[in-house]
Amino acid sequence: MEVIIDYLYKQLKSQLYSKPKTYRKIARKNYLSVVKSRKPSRKKIKQAIKKQLQYIKRNLANIDKLIEANASLDLLSKRQYKLLLVATEVYRQQLWMYENNKNRIEDRIVNLTQPHVRPIVRGKARNSTEFGAKLSVSSIEGYVFLDKISWNNYNESGDLKTQIENFKNFTGYYPESVHVDKIYRTRENRTWCKEADVAPPRFPRLLATPSRGIRMSGPPLGRPPKNVSKGTKKIAHEDEIIRNSIEGKFGQAKRRYSLNLVMAKLPQTSETSIAITFLVMNLSAILRSARAEVSSAYRTHQARQILGLFYSYLKKSDLLASKHLEKLYFDTLKIIKNYIFCLIEKQLIAV
Repeated sequence: MEVIIDYLYKQLKSQLYSKPKTYRKIARKNYLSVVKSRKPSRKKIKQAIKKQLQYIKRNLANIDKLIEANASLDLLSKRQYKLLLVATEVYRQQLWMYENNKNRIEDRIVNLTQPHVRPIVRGKARNSTEFGAKLSVSSIEGYVFLDKISWNNYNESGDLKTQIENFKNFTGYYPESVHVDKIYRTRENRTWCKEADVAPPRFPRLLATPSRGIRMSGPPLGRPPKNVSKGTKKIAHEDEIIRNSIEGKFGQAKRRYSLNLVMAKLPQTSETSIAITFLVMNLSAILRSARAEVSSAYRTHQARQILGLFYSYLKKSDLLASKHLEKLYFDTLKIIKNYIFCLIEKQLIAV
């Protein structure tokens, strides 16, 4: 904000007697005195917030005075103008929280260059609060589908119905079971998975389609039973193994495909980077399956050639003779060498 004041003052330098005071050094000193304290008291923090709000209020008033003196905001860059608007909104939010003794407000801005980012309280031991996009992701046969991206903190249990309907539109039928986290196991979602599809309103005489019959992983609602059968424990264990695959996909995306290193500033660019990450993950899965098929086909073909070669030598010559063993050794190496080159060439074409 002080930089904007300096820029506007340059336009009116010949008309004004002196540049408006900003107290930037004093504001910085007061800020560091609180930040560097090991355990500042609540009273000290509130006093520091009051001082910083007063400094910002003075700067905004100076900008208004410069505008009244015919300084133009049109000459500011897009970045400077955006930062001015964001700083004004931050001042309004912080002033409201200070006057009302609150610690939260709707659409709170925590980053000047990324005003769309919201704090998301996770309650983890390492980082209790996280910042960034919240993703709703589903996994089908090893492929990951990005269903929703949101910068606001919301309850993702409402996405389950949409994800299942997307699965039906994609495959033509409902899944036999869904393996979800604890937050998705609400009473509403359980009822929806079991209930029947409603007949179209234009044709009330038509019978409703059979129930969805989707089994949801996890224990049922209510008090847990004292005795659990081995079959139930086995099913629960298998469900947890299947559900862990989506957790592994998140780890793979962060470690291998740099999902946790998105450096874009704009929300649209960040969302594009996130979507491309999952696209590359699916392409890599397709490539791995293609390589496995090609490798299996070539191995089968070359194995038949090697077995045929061994059979011909067994039939035509005595394997105890050293010259036959030597020729067999070099012929086998030749076939393996050709197999490796063919496989590499096939992989390069697939890439």
